[in-house]
Amino acid sequence: IHVLHVSTALEAEKSIAGAKRAGLDVSMEVTPQHLTLAAPQCYRELGSFAQMNPPIRRAHHRAALWRAVRAGIVDTIGSDHAPHTRAEKEKPYPNSPSGMPGVQTLLPLMLDHVSKGRLNLARLTELTSTNPALLFGLKRKGRIALGFDADLTLVDMGKKQRVDDNWLASRCGWSPFTGRELTGWPVMVMLNGQLAMREGTILGAPRGTLLDFESAPTR
Repeated sequence: IHVLHVSTALEAEKSIAGAKRAGLDVSMEVTPQHLTLAAPQCYRELGSFAQMNPPIRRAHHRAALWRAVRAGIVDTIGSDHAPHTRAEKEKPYPNSPSGMPGVQTLLPLMLDHVSKGRLNLARLTELTSTNPALLFGLKRKGRIALGFDADLTLVDMGKKQRVDDNWLASRCGWSPFTGRELTGWPVMVMLNGQLAMREGTILGAPRGTLLDFESAPTR
């Protein structure tokens, strides 16, 4: 079983950690939103734009998630990308939809956490590349090795930049992290050995291909 969007101390440090110690085949995912934001501050600052499921919790839950990351309990990081428009999110609760955009800010946010010493690049690579490929049986993904697809992201750990709405590619045009200065940014992306992004500019037409899966996922 793979448990998505874990957000509480009880889940991470008791339920799932206990299941793993008992030898059960269980894995878990957390989001950058739950690792970065905390209640009630985020609701005071963002209002319904901070609304998601499961909700952003208080700081002691966030601290527990970080302990689980460092202890190896967390297996993957997921964006939980939900690009609702401003008009949709501005509706009064409970008519406002839950969810935030997150796919484009996932790596800059996590690199900023690396710069602050909360995890290292090797652990981040496990969470975003190696572990997902192993868990879901993706062929030729998750490692830099002979015979693997050359899907590579080059990062500049010294680069400082603010999240700006003009930088966002999502149709929704906003982010809960707009205005936040982050340290550590992706500066180049190779897709199957071909240059696909450089310094924030997408190069060429979309050329992704269907994923190949093993007959049974391996761990």
